[in-house]
Amino acid sequence: MAVSGPTTTAGGAHERIEEARRFVRAGVKGQLRCLRLVVQAGLGPAALLAVALVPLVALEANTQHGLGSLLAFAVGVLALPAAWFWLGRWYAKRSRDLVEAWFGVRIPVAYRRAAEPQRDERGHWWTGHSYHSRLSTARAELTVRSVLGDPASWRDGLWLIGGAGAAGVLAVPCLLLTLVGGGAAIALVQELLDGYGYYLDGDLRLVLFQIGLALAAVVAGLALAPRAVRLHADWTRRALDPDRAGLQSKARLTERVQQLTETRADAVGDQAAELRRIERDLHDGAQARLVAIGMTLGTIEHLMDTDPPAARALLSEARQSSAKALQELRDLVRGIHPPVLAERGLGDAVRALAMDSALPVDVCVSLPDRPAAPVEAAVYFSICELLANAAKHSGADQVWVDILHRAGTLRVTVTDDGHGVADPARGSGLRGIERRLGTFDGVLAIDSTSGGPTTITLELPCELSSPRTSTSFAKA
Repeated sequence: MAVSGPTTTAGGAHERIEEARRFVRAGVKGQLRCLRLVVQAGLGPAALLAVALVPLVALEANTQHGLGSLLAFAVGVLALPAAWFWLGRWYAKRSRDLVEAWFGVRIPVAYRRAAEPQRDERGHWWTGHSYHSRLSTARAELTVRSVLGDPASWRDGLWLIGGAGAAGVLAVPCLLLTLVGGGAAIALVQELLDGYGYYLDGDLRLVLFQIGLALAAVVAGLALAPRAVRLHADWTRRALDPDRAGLQSKARLTERVQQLTETRADAVGDQAAELRRIERDLHDGAQARLVAIGMTLGTIEHLMDTDPPAARALLSEARQSSAKALQELRDLVRGIHPPVLAERGLGDAVRALAMDSALPVDVCVSLPDRPAAPVEAAVYFSICELLANAAKHSGADQVWVDILHRAGTLRVTVTDDGHGVADPARGSGLRGIERRLGTFDGVLAIDSTSGGPTTITLELPCELSSPRTSTSFAKA
C-alpha cells in the first residue's frame, strides 16, 4: 500500500501553482492582444468617418462661405473612396502582420500590378483608354484603374468594416469581463474591509457571493481572451487568404495576360520597325542601284553605234553595280534570316558570327538539338547585338559565348573582359534584347561592375527537337 508523503503533496501544489501562473500569463497576453485588436480595428473606421464628415461639414457651411465650402465638399466626396481603399489596404496589411507575428502564419498578398503606359511616336502616353502628355498622369490613371478593378482591393475595403466588427464581437466582451469584473471585485473587497464588523451573516454571504461572481468574470475574461484572438486570426486568414478566395490564381492569370499583352505589343512594334528597316535598306541600297543600272543600260543602247568604247566602259560599270546590288541583297537577306542559321543551326551560325567579329570570340555550344526557328533567330540576333556592343563600348580584348540547354531552358552567357558598367537604361541595344526575349518569356540578366568583367545571361524556356547531343568548342 503506497502512502503519499509531504513531498508528493508539495510537488502537486507546485504544479498547480505553475499551471495557474501559465493561465494568468496566457490570459494577460490575450487581454493585451484583444486590446490591440480593438484599438487597431477602431482606427480605420474612425479615420473613414472623419473623412466622410468633411463633405457634410462643408455642405453645412456652404450657405455661409459659398464657393470655398462647395469646393471642400467636392474634394471630400472624391477623397472618401480613396480613403476607403487606402485604409482597407492598411488595415488588411496590419491584420496579416499580426497573424504572422502572433501565430507564425503568413497570409500571402495578391494585388493586381498596375500596367505601364506605352509611349507613341508623338511622345504621348497611352494607357489603353486615353492619351496623356505626362507620364505621371498616365501612371496615376492606370493605378486607379488597377485598384478599382482588383477584387483584392474590394475585399480589403469590406474587411475594414468586417474585421472591425469581428474584433468588436470577439475582443470587447473579453476586455469587459476582465475590466468590469476586476473593478467590481476590488470595490466589493474594499467595501467588505471597510464594514466587515457591521455585516450581518446574510449580508456577508451576499457580498462574498458577489465577489465570487466578479472573480469568475475575471477568470472567464482571462480564459476567453486567447481563444478570441485565435478565432479572430482564423477569420482573418479565411477572409484575406487569396488562395481560399481564388484571388491569387486570378491575380496570377491577370498578370500573365498583362505580360503577354505587353510582350506581344513589343513583338509587333519590333516587327514593324524591322519591316521599315528592310524597306529603307531596299530603297536606299539595292533599289537605287537597280534604277541606276537601268539608266546605264539605256545610255549604252544609244552609244552602241556612235561610241562603242564608251558603251563598253558603261557596260563594265553596270556589271560592277549589279554585283554590288546582289551583295547588298545578300546582306539584307542575311540580316533578315541568315542562311547558315536556317541550314546549320544556332551553333554554327554563332561560330560564323564570331569569325566576322572585331574581337576574338571563344564559342562553346552544348545543345541536344535545335530549338524552334523563332527562338533560334531571337537568340542569334541577341548575340549579334551583344558582340557588337562588346566591340563598340566595352573596350574588351576577349569575348566568351557559352550556349547550353538544361531542364527545358536555353541558356546563353556572353562574357567580356572590358571595363563593365553595362546598363539597359543607357541604351546599347539591351532594351531591344529584353523586348525580343520577352516575346518568348525569356529574361536578360546583367552582371557588370566598374572595371569589369561583364557577364550577360539570356534564358528562354524552350524544347528541342530530338535527343541527340552534340558538344563542340570553337575559337574565332
